[in-house]
Amino acid sequence: MSVPKYWREIPYHFRLEGGICEDCGKAFIPYRHVCPYCKSRNIRHAEMPKTGKVITFSILHAHPKGFRKQAPYVVALVELDNGARVVSQITDCEAENVKIGMRVEAVFRKISEEGPAGIIKYGYKFRPVFQNQLKK
Repeated sequence: MSVPKYWREIPYHFRLEGGICEDCGKAFIPYRHVCPYCKSRNIRHAEMPKTGKVITFSILHAHPKGFRKQAPYVVALVELDNGARVVSQITDCEAENVKIGMRVEAVFRKISEEGPAGIIKYGYKFRPVFQNQLKK
């Protein structure tokens, strides 16, 4: 990934930003100028909630370049509390403990690195919300 592209994507990766359609009320990630649901152009930028639930997931044993140290790992489709969906890695949890419907929260983590002298990419991953945290 080029440095300029990495900098342009900081709001999405670092603040979990997306869009909310002012006409139909749907939320989506990443931000788009046109609502993917009703095709309205009346969209506002919004920071997305940091909690949601696992809709589906897959355990990846084969890894792309830059993810060798993490394999096997879990990638899940997470539905945030406002209905927006995001694909993310699940962390701080053994693969066999990930379940559909499991409550998760966003945490800031190292995503990957491009070679020994390349860019280290950071962003959100999701981890299980533990029972004692739910009571806060």
